Amino acid sequence: MASHAPTGRNYLPNSPFNAGRAAEVRPGDPIPVGERVCHERHGVGRVVTLEADTVVIDFGGGHLRRVALNSPRLERL
Repeated sequence: MASHAPTGRNYLPNSPFNAGRAAEVRPGDPIPVGERVCHERHGVGRVVTLEADTVVIDFGGGHLRRVALNSPRLERL
């Protein structure tokens, strides 16, 4: 039996599931410091600082990551 190599998620631009996410937060909309967010790869975290077009997020255990505000993987909770 042949095994299939794992692949990334398929991006479907016309998917109805993308419409809700795009309507929730406009790209570049500032996220307040202290607000909880979720990232597809890193999980749940809290915004620590705001920069020009990025946010620094603490994902627990001192793991700070810099993420672009308009990242499709970043979602407010």
